[in-house]
Amino acid sequence: MSHVITMKTVTLSRTLAYMQGGEFTAQQQQIHDTMREAARTAQRRIDHQRIDWGLTVPEALEHLITGRADAEGECVGNAYYTALLAVIERTGSDPIDVGVYSKPSTFFGLMDKELRALGVPADLLPGSFLFADFTDLLPFPVPSPMDGYPAIGYLPLAKAKTVADAYTAVLDRMDDGFTRHAELLIGKLTVEHEEWQTALKYGHTMDTLVFWIDG
Repeated sequence: MSHVITMKTVTLSRTLAYMQGGEFTAQQQQIHDTMREAARTAQRRIDHQRIDWGLTVPEALEHLITGRADAEGECVGNAYYTALLAVIERTGSDPIDVGVYSKPSTFFGLMDKELRALGVPADLLPGSFLFADFTDLLPFPVPSPMDGYPAIGYLPLAKAKTVADAYTAVLDRMDDGFTRHAELLIGKLTVEHEEWQTALKYGHTMDTLVFWIDG
């Protein structure tokens, strides 16, 4: 099975604001309505596959919106993470595909090992942001998905160029099996950094790259 890695930029505080309870502004309510539709669409796909997580995605979304994720059950984490994607996908920039991998956690674990051996600091390794758990930023705990997917990671935009520069510095010494993937990340992170710098000049506030790996 192949897993697609997608990324987008968000203003973290605005994204998190949808999961802190309380009243929405009129604009937030409009966006919330699109999140609800995304959750219903996801649930239709799941129903078509005859999958039962013990909690529907629309139900999970309503839990998140009220600032909780306290349903119990072996698979409820899948519903919560899918609902979280409905929130993320409706905030921030348009999504960009990063790549397709059959076993992303295995591949990037090996790439982490390669880069670490070349002197790249641990907090700049691909696994440190692709698999950084976005739910750690929420003010309440969220159960993890059964099989680890979807996975939702994040990287502050302020670190994007630092990561790209670190990979560029060791690119000529990397194993050929990782070079193309490093170049891909270098290119995308460099573009995101440049667009972020331009956006700041015009008063935009997006500050975080979010990555998700589908299930």
